[in-house]
Amino acid sequence: MLGSGGREHALAWKLAQSPRCKKLFAAPGNPGIAQYAQCLELDAGDHAAVIAFCEEEDVSFVVVGPEAPLVDGLADSLRGAGIAVFGPSKAAAQLEGSKSFTKEICLRAGIPTAGYRRAESEAEAMAALDAFDIPVVIKADGLAAGKGVTVAMTRAEAEEAVRDIFAGRFDADGAVAVIEEFMEGEEASYFALTDGLTIVPFGTAQDHKRVGDGDTGPNTGGMGAYSPAPVMTPMLRSETIAKIFGPTVKAMADAGTPYSGVLYAGLMLTAEGPKLIEYNCRFGDPECQVLMMRLESDLVDYLLACAENRLASLPPPRFSDDTALTVVMAANSYPGTPEKGGAIGGIEEAEETGAKVFHAGTALDNHGSLVANGGRVLNVTAMAASAREAQAKAYAAVNRIDFPTGFCRRDIGWREVARQG
Repeated sequence: MLGSGGREHALAWKLAQSPRCKKLFAAPGNPGIAQYAQCLELDAGDHAAVIAFCEEEDVSFVVVGPEAPLVDGLADSLRGAGIAVFGPSKAAAQLEGSKSFTKEICLRAGIPTAGYRRAESEAEAMAALDAFDIPVVIKADGLAAGKGVTVAMTRAEAEEAVRDIFAGRFDADGAVAVIEEFMEGEEASYFALTDGLTIVPFGTAQDHKRVGDGDTGPNTGGMGAYSPAPVMTPMLRSETIAKIFGPTVKAMADAGTPYSGVLYAGLMLTAEGPKLIEYNCRFGDPECQVLMMRLESDLVDYLLACAENRLASLPPPRFSDDTALTVVMAANSYPGTPEKGGAIGGIEEAEETGAKVFHAGTALDNHGSLVANGGRVLNVTAMAASAREAQAKAYAAVNRIDFPTGFCRRDIGWREVARQG
């Protein structure tokens, strides 16, 4: 397995539970993943080195956690070497790697999404703003680690976001902006596995992108999430498969670039029905953590079936009806430059509550003690019969963790807790 964050810790935890997993390697992994896998230094950008390691160690299946190696074409290199891999090809991974690519797919296939304009220069983007009402959404076209999106509430804020993109803040090489109309509604996430033909629903979730309580402050990679998302009713799930997932998978196959892996749709639930905000070509982070808590089926079975083009032969995956909720503990100053090196204690005590603590950005110092080594540091995850109970259980575990240089939101799951009364 490739990756080092909380998503990858959750995947490693679930993969290791499979009787089909005889030995698990993780590159580079983290101290939490090391409980289930042999961690090793291996650069995912060095395709030849990854292939050589797989051949030397007789690795028969590779799970790629993060998006960057997929957009870089690692899955193609592995498949070319005869190694099964979970994750889309470079061409298919453009669904996440280029927002304008996805918009063009939506336009061709009639997939409901926000109106947009693509701009390749600051001047072009500034002129394009005239075609949109305020608020307006400004996006960096390429990968931006979840931070390249601005919902501009004023024209001045929109212009500042445009300047940031073309100043190279997100992509120094060939910056491109996508300007979108603002959509009204509630956001939700829907996941599906596909082998390029068969589509298998794989759970719903809602996350909290903004750094502060009450959904205030700048966007982050995600400060918490819960699953399932009851707002995604059976009717809305069916509509999403029929109008969004289905046409996407068909369009990719028709273009000669079939999509194999997980499709993660960020949706806006508008008055006209679900509309696509964007696609990700990997499991969400921290949505993966709550999905893996609820998953009762063997994860290896489904990921390998994607890689081997035989998803249709499997029954639907089983998920617990309970709610899983995860709270992200982040290092001070995140989403700016995080304060690294802060000591962390109390994880065992937190897990005594029945919660699971996934490591997202941790390391061991020279004395073997756990310290913060990233922006998002821990994902404290609990499961219970209701969102309110899962929230209480997760925060009871958070309160046992000693992380003086960290912080978390205290209202993860508030929408669903309020709905349940």
